Amino acid sequence: MRNSIEANDIERIKGSYSASRFSVAPMLDWTDRHCRYFHRLLTTQSLLYTEMVTTGAIIHGRGDFLKYDEKEHPVALQLGGSNPEDLAQCAKLASERGYDEINLNVGCPSDRVQNGRFGACLMAEATLVSECVASMREVTDVPVTVKTRIGIDDLDSYEFLTDFIGVVSEKGCCNQFILHARKAWLNGLSPKENREIPPLDYPRVYQLKKDFPHLFISMNGGIKSLKESLDHLQYLDGVMVGREVYQNPYLLAEVDQRIFGLDLPVRKRSDVVRDMYPYIETQLANGANLGHISRHMIGLFQNMPGARQWRRYISENAHKKGAGVDVLEAALAKIPTELGV
Repeated sequence: MRNSIEANDIERIKGSYSASRFSVAPMLDWTDRHCRYFHRLLTTQSLLYTEMVTTGAIIHGRGDFLKYDEKEHPVALQLGGSNPEDLAQCAKLASERGYDEINLNVGCPSDRVQNGRFGACLMAEATLVSECVASMREVTDVPVTVKTRIGIDDLDSYEFLTDFIGVVSEKGCCNQFILHARKAWLNGLSPKENREIPPLDYPRVYQLKKDFPHLFISMNGGIKSLKESLDHLQYLDGVMVGREVYQNPYLLAEVDQRIFGLDLPVRKRSDVVRDMYPYIETQLANGANLGHISRHMIGLFQNMPGARQWRRYISENAHKKGAGVDVLEAALAKIPTELGV
């Protein structure tokens, strides 16, 4: 395993991180494996992230916290933790399971995360972050990346940000950073407020790319359309979209064409729903509840005639005992057929 940056790294990075040109953000309690399977039916190229998984859960928890479907590739595991040895152990396990990237969360501002000494509070400990990244890189050839904010509390100057990126990239040999273009207030704001109240500062991320041209810099925060994504990609290497994708998943249907330049037909919504049926039936046979899967599909017809009826029918029926794909088929019947979707 390498733990140094070579002169030709920039070309290797461009190849290894091609999927990072557009990625779906890790969202706690949202981007589970059912969600990722559904998103993969809409885009073949985008990088999909797991929700954040703590090192403690992987090492000591009951259950398989690294489980995913092979069809989810390319898929990245986001880890929460601050102990270099534990992170290295989890990185090795994730690498053995075939994950395409391992990401360290240095951006989540929740109290629970802070109490565990990881997430956004780690921005104040650049040396520790560099040690965490270096430890993971020592045990895997899978790309190790960092998702962070542009600042925390009163540590929000551009100089603070560049010092943090400099230390982690040089001492930790981290080649890729995803910047949420808002700072985080660790005290006084809820996680939801931290996604909305601190102002977005896209120019700061653009400047960071200018000052660190050898690094792969992606941006997250407030991006609501593919047009906005393409605008940002004029200045950056990648964009990451979160809640907009979850609320309006059909945004992903044109990513392969508009972001990655592939000559592919845009998938119909109804075809995507029906392509979920074999997966759903397999999961139900293994004890899953339809509602746990269909909740990710609720927004597929957003802003279209029949969308409210689609959402209502699924919400009212998916959690009933014995509910299966017939619920989704019946919900599809609420969409006017003349729309051809």
